[in-house]
Amino acid sequence: MSTKYEHLFSPIKVGGIELPNRIAMMPMGVFSPRLMNPKTAAYTKDGADYYIERAKGGTGLIISGVVPIIPIPVRTPLCYPEEYVEEMKYLMDGVHEYGSKMFVQLTAMTGRAAHIESETDWKMLPAPAPIQNVWDPTIKNRGITKDEIHKYVENFAEASYLVKQAGGDGVEIHAVHEGYLLDQFAIGFYNKRTDEYGGCLENRLRFPREIVEAIKAKCGKDFPVSIRYSVRSYVKDFNRGALPWEEFEEKGRDLEEGITVAKMLEEFGYDMLNCDNGSYDSWFWPHPPVYMPKACNLKDVMKVKEAVSIPVVCAGRFDDPDLAEKAIAEGKIDIMGMGRPLLADAELANKFREGRLADVRPCISCHQGCLGRIFQGKDISCAVNPVCGREKSYALAPAKTKKKIMVIGGGLGGMEAARVCALRGHEVDLYEKTGELGGVFIAAAAPDFKEDDKNLLKWYIKQMEDLPVNVHMNTEVTEEMTAEYDEIFVATGAKERRLDTPGFDSENVTYAVDTLRNIEVKGENVIIVGGGLTGCEIAYKLGQEGKKVTVVEMTETILNAFGLSAANYNMLMELLDYYKVNVIKNAVVESYKDGVATVIETQKNYPNAANRAKRMFAVGPQGIKVKHEIPADHIVVSVGYIPNQSLYEKIKGEHVYLIGDAKQPTNIMDAIWAAYETAKDL
Repeated sequence: MSTKYEHLFSPIKVGGIELPNRIAMMPMGVFSPRLMNPKTAAYTKDGADYYIERAKGGTGLIISGVVPIIPIPVRTPLCYPEEYVEEMKYLMDGVHEYGSKMFVQLTAMTGRAAHIESETDWKMLPAPAPIQNVWDPTIKNRGITKDEIHKYVENFAEASYLVKQAGGDGVEIHAVHEGYLLDQFAIGFYNKRTDEYGGCLENRLRFPREIVEAIKAKCGKDFPVSIRYSVRSYVKDFNRGALPWEEFEEKGRDLEEGITVAKMLEEFGYDMLNCDNGSYDSWFWPHPPVYMPKACNLKDVMKVKEAVSIPVVCAGRFDDPDLAEKAIAEGKIDIMGMGRPLLADAELANKFREGRLADVRPCISCHQGCLGRIFQGKDISCAVNPVCGREKSYALAPAKTKKKIMVIGGGLGGMEAARVCALRGHEVDLYEKTGELGGVFIAAAAPDFKEDDKNLLKWYIKQMEDLPVNVHMNTEVTEEMTAEYDEIFVATGAKERRLDTPGFDSENVTYAVDTLRNIEVKGENVIIVGGGLTGCEIAYKLGQEGKKVTVVEMTETILNAFGLSAANYNMLMELLDYYKVNVIKNAVVESYKDGVATVIETQKNYPNAANRAKRMFAVGPQGIKVKHEIPADHIVVSVGYIPNQSLYEKIKGEHVYLIGDAKQPTNIMDAIWAAYETAKDL
């Protein structure tokens, strides 16, 4: 089939194999017992089907999530080698059936980035030398011994051989990347060893050199070995990452050393560099959230390609086929790497090839369904694609009985219910009381950094146009209208919670939805009431515009949103700090008058005794009450939502389903998943 993306869909050799095109699925963690056998570390049928679906969708190279090779009794191929080989054949055969290639990513694990929950963790997950842990800096990971290093090298070679026996096309070594163990060895900021594995750069890279040499000796020189590689670290300090435009002193690997390391990795015998940026200390680089620019790593990765001759992959919010085609055609990179976009749409590569870009369901970089669920010990999936990770059990089947379906509300939940019901063959009427589809998501997608949210909204609207869904705009449903339908989805959304604070009836006080959609915030001093995700994103947006912003949050923490990934949290916190957003926690706005907000803060310990004496007016069981008088030209209130259930209360019954914010205001994933899970079984 011809395509305008001639170079993107051209073959390329990696070691002794040829990839059918230049699109690679990036490794993402698949650890849950339903997807990976906890005994053998082989993928179960469900886990294999997750990967096979991406091969079916046209992806040229599939790289699995990390597979440990550390000497522990479970979850490693080395413990049950015969079972591992046998169990992996279903995956390999399935990927090969569609012409794709399969690499298994092998890992020495995390070093100082390990979650230490027991003495066993501390013993089994060492760092290059004793160093503070990422997640709990009060704890130090122990240093790894030379005997252990040699055992790791041996395990990498043995595990690679098992992958080859199972029919795998190659392996990827994890990695001189993201601040994991091998990266900690490679970077002087972390590696304080004084033996042959520390000191000069050649010594610090001895570990990954011995690994590839051992694999080639065991599996043959033509057996492909890729390495996951972070070109630059973007580390300001322990647990502090640098923003893309920020001037800072690099504590990790800078670009000059990154290029030198890339050349050395090629010399060692690696067949491909799978590149991004970042470290656990700058986690929003290897896991770029919505606030990160698109193709954030491309500029640095292109510098690497200038220095090496082996294939170079670029990953990191890189989902634009036109940009990839141009970069590949000009020889700036070799392969387009995507992780989360292929979770959102397994057919991504085929849609690129066919030029159906408007049909691509976009990743919105929220991390809720992927990274967030991984850290909760759940199956990997996707916020906008509930089928991800459940390709067989959640597949849609034609409805046994065609029904007449009413969907009340044209937000994302309502449109998802209508989409699924229409695909299954039901007759669907969707009613929206306004003149726009999207509900509150229109406001959520308004900031300029929410480009993919806007694209998701466009995708849903296109689904309503392309599918047999009868959309009735500017129509408010009455109880009488519901009588003729077999099944009813109530997706009437939610209303913003209002405050009766004195002075909040001022025209200078607006609420989040209206502010995001159409209100220009004038003046220099702005107060955001509410430090949830929406409030903090508004604060970032206004801080970026040069305003003096203060967030007033009534609880002890901001960004207290369930499922919010550490990568998204950390970057937004860095952004608030960079734009000098003032945050007052345990506080409420008591009143607003004459451009001044009176804020009452509760403090257990107040740092300045003189100021405390001036402003303290009460001491109670919760602590000291402190009054702040803060200039505010504008106040934005973002304190959550109240479900709109008035119609539901009138019509509720066995065949009436309350979904989305109308049931409980939470997040995009909950709204989409609830709609899909209900509609797929009707």
